[in-house]
Amino acid sequence: MKKWMSFCFFLVASTLLAQKDSLRVGDRYWEDQLYLNVSYNVLQNQPDPLAMSSFSYGLSGGYIRDIPLLNNGQLGVGIGAGYAYDSFNHDLMPVQTNSGFVFQKKTDKVTNNKLRLHSVDIPIQLRFRTSEANKYTFWRVYAGLTISYTFGHNFTYDLDGSPVKFNAVPNFNKLRYGLQLSAGYGTFNFYAYYGLTPLFKNTSLTTGEPLETRILKLGLSFYLL
Repeated sequence: MKKWMSFCFFLVASTLLAQKDSLRVGDRYWEDQLYLNVSYNVLQNQPDPLAMSSFSYGLSGGYIRDIPLLNNGQLGVGIGAGYAYDSFNHDLMPVQTNSGFVFQKKTDKVTNNKLRLHSVDIPIQLRFRTSEANKYTFWRVYAGLTISYTFGHNFTYDLDGSPVKFNAVPNFNKLRYGLQLSAGYGTFNFYAYYGLTPLFKNTSLTTGEPLETRILKLGLSFYLL
């Protein structure tokens, strides 16, 4: 079975390489890609009582279908689908009451205060690059919009040493939009994302300040043909 899988892998790889080598400069070609983003995450636009989130991170990856707009392939659009995982160490504490959830600044009794998100991403990009049919390392600037649907989120913290977990907070915005930029040369590229949609809908702290938290991500993008 292992030999058969190795043979199939070799056959597919050889076919793809042969297709690339058969292209000539000026041919119409596609930059279909697998992508991976690794980021440092920050919660932005927080009310004054809340401190900036401490070390938080995100991982996302998927596939982007490239649609060239020019024969030389140096201008195109990309539409894809992928999965994103984001983890935040933050200062916000959800509390469940008889009338629903309320949000407040965490107390000194709270530790390990985290928010974790599992999302489906749909990136839509306008793509500029200096690539050619037989040139696989090039400069690129990909900018556009990412649509995210969070199918799973949970708040967890320890209160006086006892774990507390909320898997579904009604005030949470499951569908969000954000601006995304990838720019660089070759495999390693700068990555930035800024959420246009707040994490919470029509929500305030118990002290009255509106909760309009947005996500900022800074990191690296990796593209594999």
